[in-house]
Amino acid sequence: MKTRITFAALALAAAMPLLVSGVFAADGAAPAKVPSGPHPITQEIPADPMAKEITDDHKRSRNYADQPPLIPHAIRDYQIDLNINKCMTCHDRKNTEGSQAPMISVTHFQDRDGQTLGAVSPRRYFCTQCHVPQTDAQPITGNRFRDIDSILAGGKEGAK
Repeated sequence: MKTRITFAALALAAAMPLLVSGVFAADGAAPAKVPSGPHPITQEIPADPMAKEITDDHKRSRNYADQPPLIPHAIRDYQIDLNINKCMTCHDRKNTEGSQAPMISVTHFQDRDGQTLGAVSPRRYFCTQCHVPQTDAQPITGNRFRDIDSILAGGKEGAK
C-alpha cells in the first residue's frame, strides 16, 4: 500500500508541470517573444550582428552590489586558457604599477575555504566567467530593475 501511495505521489509530481502549463496557456497571455523570430527550429537563420564593444576605458558604475566590474577595453584577441592569461599582464599585483590598471580583487587570491594563496585561485583564473566587455547592445527584453538608491530616493519605476 505504501508503495502505491509513493508511486501515485511521484506520478502526480511528474505531471504537475504539464497541468500547470495548460492552465497558464489558457489564460489568454501572449506567447513570449523569441529574439530570433518565429522560425521553424530546422531553419537556419543568420546570427544577429555582434554588439560593438565600448573601448573608451571609462569605468561604468555597477548596477547591483557585488556585480563584477565590466571590462572597459577590447579583449577580442586575448588568450585566456590553461597556459596563459593575458589579463594578468596588466592586472596582476606585480604589474599594476607599470600598467596603471586596477589590481584584481584580493578575493581572487582566496581558495574556496577562504585561505589566502600566493597566486590567483584556479577558480578565479578565467576572468571572462564573470567579467564581460562593455557593449552598446540593447536589452532583448524590458527591464524594470531599480537599484536601492533610486528606491530610497523615491524615483520612478525603471529609473536608475
